[in-house]
Amino acid sequence: MPYTLPADVDERPVVIDGAGTLGRRIAAVYAGGGSDVRIFDLAAQQREAARDYVEEHAAETQQTLGLHPARRGRVEICDDPQEAVAGAWMVIEAVPERIDIKTEVFGDLDRMAEPDAILCSNSSSIPTSQMIVKVEHPERVLNTHYQQPPELNSVELMSCGETDEGVIDALIEKIPQYGLVPFRVRRESDGFIFNRIWAAIKRECLMVVEEGVAPPEDVDAMWQIFTRAGIPPFRLMDRVGLDVVLAIEEHYAAVRDGIPEGPRKLLHEYIDQGRLGVKSGRGFYEYTD
Repeated sequence: MPYTLPADVDERPVVIDGAGTLGRRIAAVYAGGGSDVRIFDLAAQQREAARDYVEEHAAETQQTLGLHPARRGRVEICDDPQEAVAGAWMVIEAVPERIDIKTEVFGDLDRMAEPDAILCSNSSSIPTSQMIVKVEHPERVLNTHYQQPPELNSVELMSCGETDEGVIDALIEKIPQYGLVPFRVRRESDGFIFNRIWAAIKRECLMVVEEGVAPPEDVDAMWQIFTRAGIPPFRLMDRVGLDVVLAIEEHYAAVRDGIPEGPRKLLHEYIDQGRLGVKSGRGFYEYTD
């Protein structure tokens, strides 16, 4: 039977395991959305700093995310992991980015957490499929990759390979309550969705500067111009024309080593269907005007 959220989900806490920079931001979001939050960390100073951060930024977080719950969630810090996870409906791991640490943490969480609790990793690079060797119930484990909330409020949800699809469906329905925007990662991907895109942008920015094509301030100034308009990549390609985009990609492939064929193959598939973008009425999107 597919997973469904427990009936008393709004009366149960969210637990953040790891009180670092991102852990405390995530805690602020859930507290701001009305859920009680428990923060666990081995270091007392980190725990206290995280609690102070949430208290100091709760109002700002609510304003940024447009949150208006009946009450603000309570924030509690714990030095005992068993005590921390007791009763929680969701536990979010935000410990250092080391596979050995995360493997141990998930083995412990699987053993200590409530049977219906969802176990999440906020790892930005390690798939949860690599963390579950000590987990007996992998169907409740997945990646929930937060960016930098509250301003960057997307969350990428990626299966560990054995995750109950009902868990992902439930989170996609639930977490918008906290001003978050969920995105389903449809197959395992190192870097998820956006970090892969950002990696390519970042790499080209560095190459432009290293090759002497432009200084950093010019790159940043042009970035501001292009992002100010708010036109997303696939909409922009449709405006340019997919046949033109393909011609540009073919040129890059001719003059640069290592350009992958996959993007050109995808463009060919659309062009062969007559989907050239805005000028043909169909591209990655449909255009009726």
